[in-house]
Amino acid sequence: MENWFNHLEIEKKEFWYIVLPLLLVVPLLGFSNQVYGIFKEESYLYLNLVIKILIIVFTMAIAIQSWLVFSHLPSNQTLYIGNLFFITALLELVSLVIHQNYSVHSHYAVMSIHIIMRLCLAIGFLFIIVKPKQNLAMKYRYYTYGSSLILVLLTLFLVYLSSRQLLFENQLNKINDLVFLLSAVFQIVTIIILSKYFKKIPKRVMWLICAAIYLIFSDIFFVISKDWQSIWGFSALIYQFFAFYFFLKAIYYTTVEKPYQQLLKIKQDLEHSQQELHFQAYHDDITQLPNEHLLLKTLKESLHANNYQKAIIAIEIDRLAAIRASIGISYSNKMMKLVAERIQAILPPYYFATKLNEGQFIIYINHVKTREELLQFCLNLRNVMKKPLQVQLFSLNGNLNIGIALHEEDCTGEELLMHAQLAMREASQLPQRCLFYKPYMSNGVTDRILIEQDLHKALANQEFYLDFQPQVNLKTGKIESVEALVRWRHPSRGFVAPDQFISIAEESGLIIPLGKWILETACAQAKAWEEQGLPPMKVAVNLSLGQLFQQDLVQMVQEILQRTRLEPKHLQLEITESMTMNIDQMTQLLYELKALGIQIAVDDFGTGYSSLSYLKDFPIDCLKIDRAFVRNIQHNPNDEALVSMILSMAKHLRLKVVAEGIEEVEQLAFLINGDCDYIQGYLFSKPISAEQISNNFKELHRHALEILTQFTYVEDYII
Repeated sequence: MENWFNHLEIEKKEFWYIVLPLLLVVPLLGFSNQVYGIFKEESYLYLNLVIKILIIVFTMAIAIQSWLVFSHLPSNQTLYIGNLFFITALLELVSLVIHQNYSVHSHYAVMSIHIIMRLCLAIGFLFIIVKPKQNLAMKYRYYTYGSSLILVLLTLFLVYLSSRQLLFENQLNKINDLVFLLSAVFQIVTIIILSKYFKKIPKRVMWLICAAIYLIFSDIFFVISKDWQSIWGFSALIYQFFAFYFFLKAIYYTTVEKPYQQLLKIKQDLEHSQQELHFQAYHDDITQLPNEHLLLKTLKESLHANNYQKAIIAIEIDRLAAIRASIGISYSNKMMKLVAERIQAILPPYYFATKLNEGQFIIYINHVKTREELLQFCLNLRNVMKKPLQVQLFSLNGNLNIGIALHEEDCTGEELLMHAQLAMREASQLPQRCLFYKPYMSNGVTDRILIEQDLHKALANQEFYLDFQPQVNLKTGKIESVEALVRWRHPSRGFVAPDQFISIAEESGLIIPLGKWILETACAQAKAWEEQGLPPMKVAVNLSLGQLFQQDLVQMVQEILQRTRLEPKHLQLEITESMTMNIDQMTQLLYELKALGIQIAVDDFGTGYSSLSYLKDFPIDCLKIDRAFVRNIQHNPNDEALVSMILSMAKHLRLKVVAEGIEEVEQLAFLINGDCDYIQGYLFSKPISAEQISNNFKELHRHALEILTQFTYVEDYII
């Protein structure tokens, strides 16, 4: 029952308003004489008068309401309903006045008016429902109401003439019964038509159907009644009164209640929208965490509110820009959401977590007890981030860089935030990846920003170029390969060292287009040397972490090889050992690259933190010993032991070994005795331009042979 009420949009009390009057039919059918005897006959005359006055009030109220509402709802239905009840109200008023005269003429005049009114009401109501809805101009309100007034006056004039001549004296009662029965039929047809619109506008249709039902009862009671002063005539009048009451309810609902409900709903929707806009203005769309606006607002309100020690912890995912440029915005957003969930899971009370647009997470602490408390939180955070972030097919490592800044006197919220971010940037260069802010960190910030801005223009302005460092085969004494090294010739700064701009390029995501340019330029140059008549040389190119996450990396390498027409065997891609931590993802990628026919090398071998088990899982051709081990090989027994171990391990795994940073003869001697395959370093040649290699290749080759002939070992240079 409650669901039915909800569907009709009515309350229980309104339901009883509809049903209770219908229940009056029961005592009328069985106990009409007893019911009629409750009051004296004179009482019914007064009751009839009161009810007729109420009917006039209701019908005139509907007419006036429609007149007023038409200026806001200028539909033909609103106008026609008002005119219909305007006519009814006027006829009822005239009928009431005439009825006070108890002559025969007045009796027949009242009957005639009642017949016309009832027939007009039934036909008019049905016409309004069937007529298609349309908007009308304001002038039609005056036309229709004026026409209705003229129609009423004309009707009264005709009734007056007919009643004076006592026309249809014998047939008037039969016509009266026929009209009431016909009116009931029209009401039934009206109900059938209205029921089709019940689901669309249930409450309005319900009131109109109720009005039609009560008019049917009224018509039937008027037919049964031979005397309008009888119980049946009085009951007919009562049900007519209720019918007009429900008409008024329908008009009131349509013109007042429903618009008011719609206005309330609009107000609620507006308030809800304002709340949503406020939430969106102060929260991040991806993680739903508070954003920078709310953080700065909070800092402004609470930073100097009390004497408690305040602090900010700045957190970023290492190499986020490169990862985002590689896997796309959709996947990187999912990754950020996972990181936010892990941060929130361990967030202590009084720790206010936010996310900036740059992909950084900022945690504001308004009551710091000890520095150890902050360090413990950072340690917990690093522990929960050790588990890889699973984003669709990608298993990403959430290595974090964390900067901590304690609030000092006269330090604004913006400055405190900047200090934490500076410490975070410095932490990215350290193994522990976590650092407190120190004043020296503010030095050089402006210069770093300027470099990042210039990087965006450098590639388009062709400010980058490649140098190549030869790699010498210790078994043959020949230069069989070179390593491509990117250089930047800034228009105003001059030469910018790679260690000054490579990390910035990785952080900003520019390493992706820069890496593609390096790869294509190196391959094109290797092919150019071959066409110039130089012996085929393999070119080694470093891959950045961002490039490894490119979804189209394999396709890009293949297209570059096709464009440059370089044979795949003459290209070697170098990855760093730290990139091998995600074995599952890297294995598939490296095998796809290997299927192209290129070679894979591990650069800076021995400096990473991953397990050596990848050596048996990855399709690796070569290991490159980092210059840090070679530099002190003749002075540090540990470095000597480590290099010897790498050489021995590579030999058993059938991997080639390249030693970098060879600058002294003693270093070369040790590597020759250890059966190293290739070396590169200043002892043979520094990185030089492609033109220098083309023009001085024979000289470079002769210089390498001169150095190698100094050693007493098998010098037939046969592999």
